[in-house]
Amino acid sequence: MASQTTAKTHTLRALIEVRQRILNGTLSGGTRLFEVALAEDLEISRTPVREAMSRLAEEGLLERAPGGGFAVRSFAYSDVVDTIELRGVLEGTAARLAAERGVAEGPLLHIQTIVKQLDDCFGETPQDTDLERYSELNADFHLALSRLSGSAVIEREIERVTRLPFASPSAFLPDHGRLDIFRRTLMPAQEQHRAIVDAITRREGARAEAIAREHAHTAKRNAEQIFGGDQSLRNSLPSLALIAG
Repeated sequence: MASQTTAKTHTLRALIEVRQRILNGTLSGGTRLFEVALAEDLEISRTPVREAMSRLAEEGLLERAPGGGFAVRSFAYSDVVDTIELRGVLEGTAARLAAERGVAEGPLLHIQTIVKQLDDCFGETPQDTDLERYSELNADFHLALSRLSGSAVIEREIERVTRLPFASPSAFLPDHGRLDIFRRTLMPAQEQHRAIVDAITRREGARAEAIAREHAHTAKRNAEQIFGGDQSLRNSLPSLALIAG
């Protein structure tokens, strides 16, 4: 158990470190990443580095390189905004269809359970917030939401767009030094999770769609802060702001 916890911690550290290097430009588009060299640089084993790079590829920050391995994906600020906007449209449609068509008891109970588990990630103080668990459950919530639509087309398109740069619901993980700021970002997003599920349960399609779109706009605003401000703000915010929409 202790070894599993250590491995998870190392994977998370590699994930945060490589992500930040991409965001602040230390690793520019097209840069090849070599597992052994990166593991030596981070002073951890190759396995967590491999897992971290796979996660970053899922987020759209890395891409498979010819001949194996990964390379940093090139993207522009407009790519970030457009992909988040597109995810909001698709998830809004999924929420509306779920409300209009109705959802079976099992899938509805599943997403309600995820929302309750997300609530449990918040303790009484910022230091009691389980950020890693929140990130995992946030991804679970958005996956479950896409499936509630009952549309294989919508589900497939949401899966496709979340592989574009920064469109993943859990594209950022924070440093632990500023948990108070990060927690204030998460709590309104969690309120929106509850409101989306409530609207779907009540069969309120227009309301469900509007809240889901606004939820994605939370991510868009975070991206605008990260990429649209001065250089010092741009370099510090990625470690604090989960694109939680």
